[in-house]
Amino acid sequence: MNITKIISKTFDSRLKQIDLYASQASEIQHRVLSRLIHQAAQTEWGRKYDYSSIRNYEDFRKRVPIQTYEEIKPYVERLRAGEQNLLWPSEIRWFAKSSGTTNDKSKFLPVSKEALEDIHYRGGKDAAALYFRINPDSHFFSGKGLILGGSHSPNLNSNHSLVGDLSAILIQNVNPLINFIRVPSKKIALMSEWETKIEAIANSTIPVNVTSLSGVPSWMLVLIKRVLEKTGKQTLEEVWPNLEVFFHGGVAFTPYREQYKQVIQTPKMHYVETYNASEGYFGTQNDLSDPAMLLMIDYGIFYEFVPLEEVGKESPRVYCLEEVELNKNYAMVISTSCGLWRYMIGDTVKFTSKNPYKFVITGRTKHFINAFGEELIVDNAEKGLAKACAETGAQVSEYTAAPVFMDENAKCRHQWLIEFAKMPDSVEKFAAILDATLKEVNSDYEAKRWKDIALQPLEVIVAREGLFHDWLAQKGKLGGQHKVPRLSNTREYIETMLALNDSIPSEE
Repeated sequence: MNITKIISKTFDSRLKQIDLYASQASEIQHRVLSRLIHQAAQTEWGRKYDYSSIRNYEDFRKRVPIQTYEEIKPYVERLRAGEQNLLWPSEIRWFAKSSGTTNDKSKFLPVSKEALEDIHYRGGKDAAALYFRINPDSHFFSGKGLILGGSHSPNLNSNHSLVGDLSAILIQNVNPLINFIRVPSKKIALMSEWETKIEAIANSTIPVNVTSLSGVPSWMLVLIKRVLEKTGKQTLEEVWPNLEVFFHGGVAFTPYREQYKQVIQTPKMHYVETYNASEGYFGTQNDLSDPAMLLMIDYGIFYEFVPLEEVGKESPRVYCLEEVELNKNYAMVISTSCGLWRYMIGDTVKFTSKNPYKFVITGRTKHFINAFGEELIVDNAEKGLAKACAETGAQVSEYTAAPVFMDENAKCRHQWLIEFAKMPDSVEKFAAILDATLKEVNSDYEAKRWKDIALQPLEVIVAREGLFHDWLAQKGKLGGQHKVPRLSNTREYIETMLALNDSIPSEE
């Protein structure tokens, strides 16, 4: 008897609701906004902006300014000191420590009990529901799900609040029944020392019948390699023969796809992208032949979008969902049941479909290179690297890129620091293909590269093995949700990495 088939039937009514996304998106979203405004009307924020008199989206758009973390930080500090009813009516005790960027400043994002239920846990359930539709022959519930997450940070806790990676907060608060279908144990899952944690997870999960994986691709690969080392196996299905799906998010999967194909060779393996950020759960891939994700529009999140060229302006144009255009880059703005109001999260997206609304993540509002008017975004970088890898047999572990500013001859270029899991047959050829592909996918880059007049061919520097790991370790950023900044408009990150690249690697 296939227990998964029986359990998956319980998701049928939810799938019917999700099917309404294709025809009723606008109505669904505006109902969400009305509910959020009504619930927060008597908070300090709600009274400040007179939420009681807001009748529609136009009122909301005119009255409430766009926020970044700097604007909400004073409220967060008061919440962490124990004040309540500031941004959201229910008690806020949990704060998700966000490391979307790898600078030293952390963001502490409020997490309400409503948001846990109607955003994050709902996102996880819907990811499962949509996966069972994609794969009706799934045996998902015949084994356990391995979830690789972060940890609490007790040193950051005040008397009134608790801080942790979002994944740790979810594990801490999850329905105890879920612990019967997931590994590792809560105690191991919440360990803070990353190297010890990887070892403990490997030891405790090797004997288990693991059917699914969830986590960030880069860190999951570290765990997989450790499991293979410890077992002496060549592929993961030799350890876990019933493994069938990896729910991944946090960083783009493209640079890691080939490496996953090597360590998981079973044809029954599926890869499902999810978009579960510290600020909310926004999307799930619902078709394995289409990389775009379905925007989840009936959670406690109201979405707005700022065209990328408007970001940073005094009064940027802001659009609600039904006003967006396809194939255009937007910065995402959210209002949520955590008490984030018109909050710009820093990610950029592009819509590929409207019925239903589907999108791809194209980068970060801060992680791009526009030193010379070339407007290079992460989406361009991923496409360029994928082509260069395909044509030179290379595999990329990690990378970062930054501008090299004009010299005395008015020459400038982009510098790419790349750690290869498998070296290209020629680094020069790899660089040439990357450069040519960036011209193909980005007309601004192509224009600036015209005849090498200003922007010269890009330079690829090969990073030593373990460089990016060492750089993250040096910053105390190993594990969980921590990411390497892919593109930077300054040389702040790359200079420290280049210095570390010339030093002796760690003994770890």
